[in-house]
Amino acid sequence: MTMKLTRRTALAFSAMMLASATMSAPALAEMLDVEKDELKLGFIKLTDMAPLAIAYEKGYFEDEGLYVTLEPQANWKVLLDRVITGELDGAHMLAGQPLAATIGFGTKAHIVTPFSMDLNGNGITVSNEVWELMKPHLEYGADGKPVHPIKADTLKKVIDKFKTEGRPFNMGMVFPVSTHNYELRYWLASGGIHPGFYSPSDVSGQISADALLSVTPPPQMPATLEAGTIDGYCVGEPWNQAAVFKGIGVPVITDYEIWKNNPEKVFGLTREFTEQYPNTTLALTKALIRAAKWLDENDYANRMEAVEILSRSEYVGADAEVIANSMTGTFEYEKGDKREVPDFNVFYRYFATYPYYSDAVWYLTQMRRWGQISEAKSDEWFDETARSVYLPDIYLEAARMLVEEGNADEDDFPWDTDGYRKPTPAADIIDGVAYDGKQPNDYLDSLTIGLKGDQVAGG
Repeated sequence: MTMKLTRRTALAFSAMMLASATMSAPALAEMLDVEKDELKLGFIKLTDMAPLAIAYEKGYFEDEGLYVTLEPQANWKVLLDRVITGELDGAHMLAGQPLAATIGFGTKAHIVTPFSMDLNGNGITVSNEVWELMKPHLEYGADGKPVHPIKADTLKKVIDKFKTEGRPFNMGMVFPVSTHNYELRYWLASGGIHPGFYSPSDVSGQISADALLSVTPPPQMPATLEAGTIDGYCVGEPWNQAAVFKGIGVPVITDYEIWKNNPEKVFGLTREFTEQYPNTTLALTKALIRAAKWLDENDYANRMEAVEILSRSEYVGADAEVIANSMTGTFEYEKGDKREVPDFNVFYRYFATYPYYSDAVWYLTQMRRWGQISEAKSDEWFDETARSVYLPDIYLEAARMLVEEGNADEDDFPWDTDGYRKPTPAADIIDGVAYDGKQPNDYLDSLTIGLKGDQVAGG
C-alpha cells in the first residue's frame, strides 16, 4: 500500500498565510527552496522505520514543502536497487548497505547518509527446542529466572550436540551486510562459535562455520522458525516479540546487551541525489530529526501513539500489543519474563541521529573480519571510506536550522565532535573488547575469531 500527500492547495494556502503573518511577526523561519518537492521513500516493515512514519503523520515533511509517498519494499535488496535506479528517492536502510555499495561489495553505487535512524532495536531468538537444550547451562538468579546477558557459550554446547548427531545448526539474518548479520556473528564468536567467512569465490558466508547463517526477510522469520527451517535468528522488532506471542521461540539476548547503544539503521540516498538536490536533502534531514525528537521526548510520552501508528497495515502491520512489548521500554524474553529495557529503541537521545564516522568504521571492520572485504586495509582507508559515505556536515546544517527555528535545542547536537565517538569501553561490549573507531586494525587484531592483518578466508 502506498500513501501520497495530496494537500498542495492547503499547503499553498498555509504558505500564503505565513507570508502575510511575517508582516507583523518576528523572525519566522524561511522554508528551504527545495529543488524536488515530490518524493517517494522506501522502508521495510520494522519498528525502526518509525522516523519516516512520524515525519509523515506529524506533518514534518509538509513543513519543509515536501510531498512524500512512503512505500514498503519486499526486501533489502529490492529497496537498495530501487534507490540506485532512482525509483525511490531515498530509504530506510541497513547501515551496512551504503558502505557495501560504495566499496563495491554486492552492488556498486555511491550511497550516502546524512542521518542515522536509531540505536539498538534488535534481538536474537532461538527455537523452543534449542532453548530447552540451553537452559541446563544457564545461570539463574534468586527469582529463578535466567541471568542476563546470556552468553553464546551456552549455545555452543547445543551446537556441539547437534554436530555429534550430524545435524547442521541454521540461523537466519536479514541481509549479508545487515547489522543483524554482524551482531549475530559477534555474539556467536564471543562464545567460541565460528559463524563462517566470506570470500570472493564463496559469498555464502559459511566457510569454516559452526553455525550456518543465511538470509531470511524479517517478516518471514517467525514462520521460518516455526517450520523448523532455521534454529534461531537475529532480527529487529517486532519479529522477536512475535515469536514470544506465538509461543514458537525465545529471545535470548538484545543487541543492547551485545553492544550498548550500538548504531542501527540509516537514511540512505545516492550521492548524485544529494548533489543535485542539496536543499531537498537538508529538508528531508530536518524533518527526520524532528520525528526522532518526537519519538524520544518527555520520557517516551509519545511512544504509545507511535505504536498505534506503526501497527497500521501501511507501516509495520503487526499487532499494537506486540510492537508495544519492546517499543515502550520493556522487552519480553521467555514468555512471562518481561524486563525493563528503557534503551531498547533509541531514536534521539545520546546523539543517536548524528552520522558518526566511528559507526561506519565499525561496520567496515566487521566486513573485513568476516571476509566481505577480502584484503587488508589501512586505518586511513577505513577513515576515508567512512567520510565518503557518512555526511555529518549536512546533518549539522539541518540541525542548526532547527535550533534557529525553535524546533530543537542547542544541546541536542554534538557541535564540537570530530565525527568519532569516544571509544566504547570493554564493559559495554559482550566479549569485553573495547572499540576505538580511530584504530580499526588494532581492534581487529584484538578479536579472537576473524580475519586480521593479511589473512584471507580459507588461506
